[in-house]
Amino acid sequence: MKLNFKPLEYQQKSVQSVIDCFNGQPNSKGIQYRIDPGLVKKGRTQSVNFDEEGFKNAAIQLSEDQLLENIHDVQKAQNLPLSNGLKYFTDDKGAKLKGVYKPGADINLDIEMETGTGKTYCYIKTIFELNKQYGWSKFIITVPTIAIREGAHKSLEVTAEHFNQIYNKKIRFFTYNSKDLHKIESFSSDSGINVMIINIQAFNATGADNRRIYEELDDFQSRRPIDVISANRPILILDEPQKMEGKATQESLPRFNPLFILRYSATHKTVHNKIHRLDALDAYNQKLVKRISVRGIKTNGLAGTNAYLYLEQIEISKKAPVARLEIEQKLKSGNIVRKIIKVHKGDRLIDLSNGLAEYEGFVVSEINAVTDTIDFLNGKSIQVGVASNDITEEAMRRIQIRDTIKTHLDKERRLFAKGIKVLSLFFIDSVVKYRDYSQKDEKGEYARAFEEEYEILKLEFLSELPESDPYKKYLANISSNNTHEGYFAIDKNRKQVDPKVKTRGEERGLANDEGATAAYDLILKNKEQLLSFSEPKRFIFSHSALREGWDNPNVFVICMLKHADYDNVVSRRQEVGRGLRIAVNQNGERQDHPATVHETNILTVVANESFGDFVKGLQSDIAESLSARPKKADKSYFVNKVIKTDDGDLVISDDMAKAIERYLIKNDYTDDNDEITDLYHKELKAGELGKLPESLAPFTDQVIELINGVFSQAQMPEITDDRKPKSNVLNANFDKKSFQKLWSKINRKAVYQVNFDSSELVKNSVDAINQNLFVTPLQYTIEVGDQKEQLSENELKQGSSFEVRETDRQLHKTTVQSSVPYDLLGEISEDTKLTRKTICEILQAITPEKFGLFKVNPEQFISEATRLINEEKATATIQHLSYDLIDETYDTDILTQNQVINDFSKVVDNLKKHVYDFASTDSKVERKFIEEMDTSNEIEVYAKLPRGFTIPTPLGTEGYNPDWAIAFKDGAVKHVLFIAETKGSMSTMQLKKIEEAKIECAKKFFKRLELEVDSDDEAEKVKFNMVASYGDLLKVVGQN
Repeated sequence: MKLNFKPLEYQQKSVQSVIDCFNGQPNSKGIQYRIDPGLVKKGRTQSVNFDEEGFKNAAIQLSEDQLLENIHDVQKAQNLPLSNGLKYFTDDKGAKLKGVYKPGADINLDIEMETGTGKTYCYIKTIFELNKQYGWSKFIITVPTIAIREGAHKSLEVTAEHFNQIYNKKIRFFTYNSKDLHKIESFSSDSGINVMIINIQAFNATGADNRRIYEELDDFQSRRPIDVISANRPILILDEPQKMEGKATQESLPRFNPLFILRYSATHKTVHNKIHRLDALDAYNQKLVKRISVRGIKTNGLAGTNAYLYLEQIEISKKAPVARLEIEQKLKSGNIVRKIIKVHKGDRLIDLSNGLAEYEGFVVSEINAVTDTIDFLNGKSIQVGVASNDITEEAMRRIQIRDTIKTHLDKERRLFAKGIKVLSLFFIDSVVKYRDYSQKDEKGEYARAFEEEYEILKLEFLSELPESDPYKKYLANISSNNTHEGYFAIDKNRKQVDPKVKTRGEERGLANDEGATAAYDLILKNKEQLLSFSEPKRFIFSHSALREGWDNPNVFVICMLKHADYDNVVSRRQEVGRGLRIAVNQNGERQDHPATVHETNILTVVANESFGDFVKGLQSDIAESLSARPKKADKSYFVNKVIKTDDGDLVISDDMAKAIERYLIKNDYTDDNDEITDLYHKELKAGELGKLPESLAPFTDQVIELINGVFSQAQMPEITDDRKPKSNVLNANFDKKSFQKLWSKINRKAVYQVNFDSSELVKNSVDAINQNLFVTPLQYTIEVGDQKEQLSENELKQGSSFEVRETDRQLHKTTVQSSVPYDLLGEISEDTKLTRKTICEILQAITPEKFGLFKVNPEQFISEATRLINEEKATATIQHLSYDLIDETYDTDILTQNQVINDFSKVVDNLKKHVYDFASTDSKVERKFIEEMDTSNEIEVYAKLPRGFTIPTPLGTEGYNPDWAIAFKDGAVKHVLFIAETKGSMSTMQLKKIEEAKIECAKKFFKRLELEVDSDDEAEKVKFNMVASYGDLLKVVGQN
C-alpha cells in the first residue's frame, strides 16, 4: 500500500503563519560562496567538489522592528498573546524564565500543534514554501530520539511525490552520520532544497563519535564538520523542542549558526514567539483527531460474600438485554477456572458455576441496559467494568488483555469492509513480562495470557460470523502467536535487555541482530507494511513506544498494562496521544469525511483504573495543556481583537467589547468571575443562544468564535464510556417489501456537474466588481495617548494599557511601492479555483478606475475581487447544477456498520415501525417526531438514515445527509415514498446559507431520481422536503 496525502486547510494555516512572519523579505535564490576545501594529506587526491561554489541561505533583510510587527500581525489574526519582544521567553505558564537560557538563535518561532495533527507534514510543506517565497534552501531537522529521526526521514520519503506534484521539485535529504561526511559537501554545494536530519546525541553528548562534529578530522581534509554545516546559515527545525532544552543542547545549537529556529510541539516547555496554535481543544472540535472512549476497571468487594464476579458488558437484543459476566466454574477434574459466560434474566449462577457454594442466592433478577447493572435476588448488584472480591494484579492484567482483544475484534469486524486495518498497542512497565529470555520460547506471562485469551475470543467470533463474511476468512487465517510483536531497546532503568542492542553513540537504542531489527523495521520504519491486511501483526507490546515517539494512524486500542504512576513518569494525555491520528484505509486514504470521521475514528483506552478516575485525570492533563488560553470573558479580553469580515479585518473597539460583555452578563453566560458558564455551552450546542445586539449581529459568527476562545471546563472533549455503546441491529422491518422498494430507489450514488457558461460568469463577476469593489487607501495614523491610571494584567498582555486622547489620520494618496511581488492572476485563480485565463478575462473587462484600485491597496483588491467572484460562482453553481447517476449503490452495510447507541438513557424504545428496535435522539422535537411516526396508521416503515448516506454537493466536503426515509402505506397518502429533513420550526427557521444551498442540491438530486421512474404514478416517485413536525409531514405528502 502507499500512503496518500491531500492539502488540508488547517495544515496550510500553520504553514502560512511562518511565511507571514517574513513579509517584506526579498526572494533571493541562495547566496553563493566558496566551500572551505580543507587540507589534503600528501599522497591523496582532492575531490573536485572542494573547488565548487556553495549556496547558503540569504540573510534576513528585515529589521527587528519589522519582524516583530509581522509576528504581531500573525498573532493578532489568530488572537494569540502578543510577543513582548523577539528575545523575550517565558515558561509554559507565562512566567519569565529564571536563570540563563540560550535559545540558539535571535529569532525563534513556536508552532503548537496537537499530537496526531501532522506537524511533520506541516514543517516539510513549510520548507517548500520558505523556498518558494524567499529562496531559502538549507534546513536542518533536529530531533531528540532515534525513532523521531526515523519518522522524519520516513515522512520526507513518503511525501516526496506528493510535494513534487505541487511544487515541481524534490528535497535532497540525508541523515547525519559522523562516519559518512561527504554528504555534507553535497548539502552545501547543491542549489536546490537540502535537508539534513540530526539527532541531538550526534552533537550534545561526550562520546568519541559525538565529538567528531566539532573536531578537525583527517578523513575530512582537516576540517570540522560543524564549520562546513554552519557556513550555510541553515534554518533549524526542532521537532519536540521541549526534549532538547538541556544545557549541552542549548550550548550546541548556536554553533550551527542558524538563520532562525522553528519549534514544533504539542507541549512547549519554553515559550518564545508563538505564531500558531492548534491545541487539544481545537483538534478535537475540528475533528482532526480520533474521539476517545475508555474501558475502565474497578474493584469493589461485595459485602457478605466472597463470590468472584466481573461484569464485562451488557448487550441489547430483540428480546431482552444479555450480560457478559465472568464467574468461576468447577471442572469435572475439580479444578476451578474463570470463564466469561452470557447470562439472562432468571439465570442461577450456582448452576452456571457447576455448583460452587459461593454463588448460592445469585439469581439474575434484572439486567438494566440504561444503568449498565445486573441485580440479583439476594440484593447484590454489580456494574459494568467492576470486578468484585478476589482480584489479584495478575487477574486484573488478564481482564485488561481480554478486554483489549475483544474491543479490537469488535472494531476490526466493523471496519474490515472499509479496508481499515485495526492495530492495538499495549503499554507495559517490565519487558520481562512480555519477552522472558529465561524461557525457551522467550514468552513472558503477558504473551502467554494474550495467546490464550486470543484463541478463546477468536473461536467465539468465528462461530458467530456467517460463512459468506470475508472477515471470517481473514480472522481464521491469523494465528495467535503470529499476530503480536514487541519492540524493546533499553528498559526504564537503562539496563540492557538484549545483548545485541547498541547502547552508545549516534545509533544508541538500535538493535542489530536480525530478529530484533526486523521487528524494529516493521514497527518504526515500514509503516505501510504494518497497515496492510497482508501483514498479520496487529498487536504491539512496548514500554519504549512513548519515549521513542512511536505512533501509527491505525491504532484504535491502547491498553495500560502498567501501574498508574502518572505523577512521576508520564501523563495520560501523552499515552493517549499515541493513538490519536486519523486512520487510513488500504489505499492509504485518510478516513476524515466530516460526516463520519468520529464514527469511524474512535480510540478506546483500556485503563488500569476506573472510568471516572481515568477521565478525570485525562481531562486534568488536557486542561493543564490549555493553560495559555484566557479564562475570563471580560471587556479587556475582547478589546483590540481582530475579526475577519467581508469588508476586511475589523478591530474590536472599546464600545463593541463592552457590548459583548453586557450580552454575556445579561444572558447568564458569564459568572461573577467573568468565566463562561455551562449554560452558554449548553445553549450553543442546542442552537438556542440569545440574539446579539443589533450592532454586533452582522458579526455573530466571529463574536461566537471569540467567546469560544475563552477556556471553560464545559468545552473539554467528551470522553465516552466504551462499555456504554450497544449495537443497534436491523430488525424485520428492514426486510419489508415497502422499505426495500424505497431503499432500492434512494441508494443510488451520483456525481454532479456544473455546466454554467464561462462567459456568463465573467459578465456577472465584472458587474459585481464594478459595482461593489472598494478598497481603503493606505493611511498614516498618528495617535497621542496616555497610560491608564488602573491597569489589569489582560490589558498589559493585549497592549491596551494606553488610552488614545487624539488621532490624526492622513491618506497615502500615491501608488503603493512594494518589494513584495504580487501574482495577481495566480492568487485570485488559486483562491477561486478558476483558470488564469478566466480571471484574465474578468480583470480585462472591469473599468480602468476599478483596476486602478489594485495600485492603491493590492492585498485588499485581491481579497475583495476573490470574494465577489466566489459569490457569483456560488450562485451560478446552484443554478446550473445537475446530477448524473452512476452504477454504484450504497450497500446495506451502511445501515449496520457503526450503528451503536452510546447513551441508552436517550433512546426511544419499543418501536414497531423503525428498521431498528431503538432510536437515539438528543432533541425533544425529534423524539416527538419518532413517537408520532411509530404510532401513525399511515406509516408502514421508516428509518433514520446513517451519516454515511450522503448526497455529494459542490459546497464543502461533507455532502448532504438527509434525516429520514419513510414508506407510507399504499393508498394512505399521495406520496408514498418520502425523504424528510426535520427542523425545529418552519416559521422561525434560520438556516445558514450553506445549509440552504445544500438542501437545494438535495432537491435537484431527488428530482433526478424521479426521472428513473417510468410510471406517472406519484406513489412510485420519491419526494423530498423539509418538515417541522409529523403534522407538517402529512400536509406535504397529501393525506388521502
